[in-house]
Formats: sequence, C-alpha cells, structure tokens
Amino acid sequence: MLFDQVRTWAPDTVVVGVADATGILATHGDVDLRLPFASVTKPLTGYAVLLAARDGVLHLDEPVDDVAGATVRHLLAHASGLPPVAGGPVMAPERRRIYSDWGYALLGDLVARRVGRQFAQHLDVEVLQPLGMTATRLVGPPGSGAQGTVRDLLRFAGELLDPRLLAPDLLREATRVAFPGLVGVLPGFGRQSPNDWGLAFELKGTKRPHWTGELLSPSTFGHFGRSGSFLWVDPERSLACVELADRDFGPWAAEVWPGFNDEVVRSFAARRTSRARRPSADDQPTAAAS
Repeated sequence: MLFDQVRTWAPDTVVVGVADATGILATHGDVDLRLPFASVTKPLTGYAVLLAARDGVLHLDEPVDDVAGATVRHLLAHASGLPPVAGGPVMAPERRRIYSDWGYALLGDLVARRVGRQFAQHLDVEVLQPLGMTATRLVGPPGSGAQGTVRDLLRFAGELLDPRLLAPDLLREATRVAFPGLVGVLPGFGRQSPNDWGLAFELKGTKRPHWTGELLSPSTFGHFGRSGSFLWVDPERSLACVELADRDFGPWAAEVWPGFNDEVVRSFAARRTSRARRPSADDQPTAAAS
C-alpha cells in the first residue's frame, strides 16, 4: 500500500498529501501539524512576485538594483549569476544555473519597497489569505522561512492545478523553462545538464537522477527543501503531492522520495479525473492508498 513505506522512513514525523484538481485524494499523518517548509517557501514567494508583476507593481524584465545585468526574471530562475548567499563571487547572468537564496532575499526586498509593507505581509495578503492557508506564516527569509501544514500546501497545490489567483497563461510561463540550456547543480542530486528551472519552480525535464522519480511527466514542476519537504505538480496527470517532515534533507530523502513518487503515480494513474463529490480538506486516505 502507498503509505506503508512512509512509515519506514528515517524521520519520526512524516506528513504527506496527494491531490488532484478536485481536491484531496489521500493523506498520511497529521495534516494540521505545523512544520518548516524550508525552500518549499520559494514557490510561495515566487507566486507573490508573479502577482506583483500581474498588478504592475514590478516587471519581470526590469533590472534589479546592485545586480549588474540581472532582472527579476533572472532572480526567479536562479540565472542571475548571484552566489547562494551574499558575499560570494558573482557571475554574469545566463551563464550558469546557480541556486541562490540571496536572489530571493533581494526579490523580497524589492517587492517590499514597491508595496510599502514587509514582504511577509504582502505574501499573507496576496497569497496565503486568498488560498485559505491560515496556518502558514513567513517567519524568516523569503527563500526558506515559511512554516505551515500539509493541509495548507495542498491548498496551494490546488491553485497550481487550477489557478484562480494567477492568470493561467502567466502560470504556464512560470512553469516552462526560463533561459534554456543552463548547466547547474541540483542540490542533493548533483550536476544536471541542463538544469531546467522556471520562475520559482524547479522543472523535472530530462534530469536524472531526480527526486520526483521516473514516472512523472517531464512537465512536472515543484520544489523540495532542506527541512525534508517537497511539493510537486504534474500538469499532464492533474496530480500533486506534498510532504513535510521533522528531519532535514539527506541521503534518506534522496533514497526514498523517487520510489515513493513513482508509487503515487501507480496508485492514482487509473483513477477517474472527475468525481461525483469534491472532497473536503478533512478527507482521510482512500482505502486503495492507505
């Protein structure tokens, strides 16, 4: 059964949810337990930046102060040439895919200046409240500082499967390759050529090895975090999965996530894409998946 293997994972606490565009399909663990998102924060931050672009607060191709040649789009896609943290060597944009938390801190600062309030408040008003993510808060940096629940992340996954806040064409732009062909390191999984990324979303593409496994489509997008967290969305299957844990990412996660995600695909590949009722956030695991 799908969640049997989760019970053998290294963390003491693992919470998982699977959803499609109609709602929750299955869960494991306490979906209302607050845990750190780590870098799964970045898609939320990216969404807030994209909404700011939608509203004309900023433009994706405008330059970012103090980052020579780099635009908002470059920072969202880890193509700015900035190092992971402030103070490291800076490269010209579009030379290499360098995963940069510093870039997301700069995006948070930019949005905060434009809207006249702290970025955490902007995220709450523009993303978290409209999606009903009432247990989620940004308590640290824009690239890694959110804490919340699997129930809330499933609400965000529902938005990514059937966008209401963001225009579908802008979400499609955010989930296709930005600056194709860039080589880079996918943290925990080594050098990837190409290391495809969208705007705040990591793209599966042709990467191997990959934390989402073998069976999800190349168009799958999402993110994982240092706290042992992940979120992925497969738009071809209209399927999403989120996970939070109480142990940092490490060899345990790189070993078990791919096989588990393949099993999610197997478990739900034959399901009907529309159902007679819309499940509520209180639904428990289906018998087939438990």
